[in-house]
Amino acid sequence: MTGKHTPGKTTLTPNVILTIARMAALEVEGVKSMASIRSGVPNLKSRGKDGVNLLIEDDNVFVNLYLVLDGNYNIRDVSRKVQHQVARAVAEMTGLEVGQVNIHIEDVEFKNDEA
Repeated sequence: MTGKHTPGKTTLTPNVILTIARMAALEVEGVKSMASIRSGVPNLKSRGKDGVNLLIEDDNVFVNLYLVLDGNYNIRDVSRKVQHQVARAVAEMTGLEVGQVNIHIEDVEFKNDEA
């Protein structure tokens, strides 16, 4: 056979995007951990776990991140870095457009200097 070879298609589950967003957020200096999602009843189109909730509409991803930050860092600076890092990672790895990355600071932890 000398015809064209069709490679097939690739599909992504929402869990893949959740994992990408979570890992990208945790890489930012000043992020201690992901927090539990405390919002009310989730939208039927949204998915969430491990501190990340996302909504996918058409080829746009809307991300909500629930974070615990290190109290020794500027909250605004860390939040902006997380937004940039997550948007870049999701767009580069999936090819999807990122509509918004919303940051929800659920707690702040400070180092205990008494040791």
